[in-house]
Amino acid sequence: MSLIEQDKQYIAGTYARFPVELVSGKGSVYTDVNGKDYIDMGAGIGVNIFGAQDDGWKNAVISQLNNIQHTSNLYYTGPCVKLAKALCEKTGMSKVFFVNSGAEANECAIKVARKYAAEHRGSDCYTIVTIKNSFHGRTLTTLAATGQEHYHELYQPLTPGFVSVNADCPEEIIELSKTTKIAGILFECIQGEGGVLPLSKEYIRFLRKFTEENDIILMCDEVQTGNGRTGKMYSYMNFDIKPDVISTAKGLGGGLPIAATILSEKVENIFGPGDNGTTFGANPVSCAGACYIVGKLTDEFLSDVARKGAMLKEKFLACPDIEAVTGYGLMIGLKTKKSAGEVVKKCIEDGVLCLTAKDRVRLLPPLNTPDELLLKAADIIINACKN
Repeated sequence: MSLIEQDKQYIAGTYARFPVELVSGKGSVYTDVNGKDYIDMGAGIGVNIFGAQDDGWKNAVISQLNNIQHTSNLYYTGPCVKLAKALCEKTGMSKVFFVNSGAEANECAIKVARKYAAEHRGSDCYTIVTIKNSFHGRTLTTLAATGQEHYHELYQPLTPGFVSVNADCPEEIIELSKTTKIAGILFECIQGEGGVLPLSKEYIRFLRKFTEENDIILMCDEVQTGNGRTGKMYSYMNFDIKPDVISTAKGLGGGLPIAATILSEKVENIFGPGDNGTTFGANPVSCAGACYIVGKLTDEFLSDVARKGAMLKEKFLACPDIEAVTGYGLMIGLKTKKSAGEVVKKCIEDGVLCLTAKDRVRLLPPLNTPDELLLKAADIIINACKN
């Protein structure tokens, strides 16, 4: 049997895969089993932020593999502490809890909000407010947090205590607070899976002001938007606020599974021994790779990400077959006249790998993709948009 046939026989059928078998890659170019090259504009859904086989990242990972590949969190390891220190210094936050995926990081954030609320406002204060059209993960709890009803249908009953409100409607949260004790608000500055849709600056600043005034924990989901993706270390930095909790994953590991819940001074001591835990979180190999990633995300590098994003946006906005361009930095959504699925299919035929999000083409290229490759991919995407 072919690999595709074996996949269909042995792998749970949860993924509508494209008919492409990738076997190798270097930088922002991947090669399939037939020797065809593709420009990568998806980065493993925002994970491979320095592309394939980045030499510095590989060396950091291999060096740690030559020491120890895993130890439990009963012991100290250098890469764990080094990474936590770097994240705190980059954000001005105080402490970090490491896990393996974005959903776990969001679960941890929710635990922080509920534990803080119980201790400071009573055990009946536990409701978490999220934004409609959001996406926070696929565990039962993070599905409950996700503000899209179609994700809820198959898995009832979900974890209780979540309410979703419309984006950019401050009055909904104000009215809700009159009848419900709100423990925390969890939001994405840019709703990635929802279609690469940014919240307004005014609304994000309202969330910060409202939560400060009412002793509510503000949690920013930076799973997809974080680690340089938007031209800032974390997307909330585009809006001149600082949340109480940050959750992040995807690009943090550069290709290995690692995620983090980053805690502000307000909640830095919310957990004591045994209050939370993980087996693989803070794995030293993943942390070593992440240390390299974070170290490369300098102000100069991030400024270049913003420049590349502006360059692509200008090119896409000039295309009459593209109705809208959204996003920040190298997180771009395209509302095309043709269906997004048709555009992506044509792009694959012509040697570009990109993504969809709702009715939009979604672009999350490696952050270090050279200009010439970005522009070549943009030309192919624009051609695919033509009727």
